[in-house]
Amino acid sequence: MTERDETEAAEQWMLVRTPLGQPWSGRTRYAAAMYFYKLGEMNAETLEVYRICSRLDAEDPLPIIRNRGVGETWLKRVGNG
Repeated sequence: MTERDETEAAEQWMLVRTPLGQPWSGRTRYAAAMYFYKLGEMNAETLEVYRICSRLDAEDPLPIIRNRGVGETWLKRVGNG
């Protein structure tokens, strides 16, 4: 991974963890989730939860992912597994 790739990944990691409730935070998290999906680090079912939550700035996608049982690897990565 190049330095530029590492910088981009770090930025996307911060964005996917944008605090709940901030204006446009759901869309920000979804856009960052798409980045990780394209890298193969997130499955489609997990990305779908981020899509559903994208217009709900105060909705935490992680409990939904856990309840659906679709993103065990992702939950471990974010420390909620």
